[in-house]
Amino acid sequence: MQRKLNLLLLLFSLIGGAVAFCLGELLLGRLLGEWPSILVIGLYFAIVALGMGLGCLLAEMISPRLNGWSWRQRYLGLSWKLLPLAVVILLGVGILMEFVYELNFGGLKTVKDVVMVIDDSGSMEQSDPGNSRYSAARDLVMRMDGDNKVAVLTFSDEAMVVQPLTSLAKAGNREQVTSAINNLRTTQGGTNLSGALSEALNVINGDSAADRGAMVILLSDGVSRLDTSTELQAYVDRGIAVNTIGLSLSDPSGPALLKSIAATTGGQYYDVEDANRLADIFRQIYDRLGDRTLVTERTDNTQHSPYYGALRILSLVLIGAALGLGLGIVFDNRHLAKSFGLGGIVSGLLAGLTLEYGLSSHGFLNAMVRLLAVLLLTGVIALFTAIVPVGEGRLTRRGRGEAQPSQRPSQGFPTRGNRSSKGF
Repeated sequence: MQRKLNLLLLLFSLIGGAVAFCLGELLLGRLLGEWPSILVIGLYFAIVALGMGLGCLLAEMISPRLNGWSWRQRYLGLSWKLLPLAVVILLGVGILMEFVYELNFGGLKTVKDVVMVIDDSGSMEQSDPGNSRYSAARDLVMRMDGDNKVAVLTFSDEAMVVQPLTSLAKAGNREQVTSAINNLRTTQGGTNLSGALSEALNVINGDSAADRGAMVILLSDGVSRLDTSTELQAYVDRGIAVNTIGLSLSDPSGPALLKSIAATTGGQYYDVEDANRLADIFRQIYDRLGDRTLVTERTDNTQHSPYYGALRILSLVLIGAALGLGLGIVFDNRHLAKSFGLGGIVSGLLAGLTLEYGLSSHGFLNAMVRLLAVLLLTGVIALFTAIVPVGEGRLTRRGRGEAQPSQRPSQGFPTRGNRSSKGF
């Protein structure tokens, strides 16, 4: 055995990974949210296995530097037949890891209850003269799933519950909530964020079931006094994220406070200059509700969880190891399986760290992070044969009793016949 490096295999692995990334992005864009995320992520990593497997096979067909010429003569057909097995392995491991990653541990609850807290103070006549915030809230209610509950609060000097937590399982309830929103009008008064958040928590505590999580969407255009270190502790203890929207805020202390509220509770802050964009922001917040997959940003109440960060990295390590072992099976070579498997562990670790610390709220940047993670998975595995020695060594019983020539057969000279044969 010796350390070898097939640069053509490295190049084709990276090309296969890049093609797999493009197909994976199409998969995420079209099916994530439509199909079960467990299946989509499993298919994502199966595509990566297919892309890298095809690249490696084509490279070794052209220049069999790792497996030798005897492999290309005797076992190439078997390798093509084993490629689907490697794809199935990655599909299964990807599904399993995504299933574990989506489990709620440590008392976490699936977020199903949404409380909208809308600023109705007098300054809203200038910030939102067309009352776009009401239509945005109404559109969101119509968009929500039937297993959601929704509540609507407004506030100025005091907070008022317009609609308590109401299940949307029945069409009549959905119409009841939208009708209550249609009757809202801008009032006069200041911006009492403290009272609004306190009342929102009372609504959640009074009606939210024990097995359901909740989140708050808070919209305001003003400045208020709020001690985030003490007044938000109940939200932190309950794991309730407050997503804040600042509308046409000119005073720097306004965005600073809303950002602090979101950061303290694990929510997101959105800065909006044009009230006509509120519908898109409301929809974006809802679409991110409970989003947690191995290749996308965590946007639920585990967003800053070190446990789920470590779980993502460990999952990618296992996926990388499975990818490497799968390639070893494709080539029917136990030494390559060891080298690729160890390379898969290292590449999975690097890919996991890249995803965990690189993903953000920016869509294009997230795609580039996933591209880097896929290229790390495929490239590092291909490089590892220069670190871990490889040689010929079948995984299957096929060919064990046969001679294993290590060089090309001689050309132009016939092989000598069997010496034990009888004849003249």
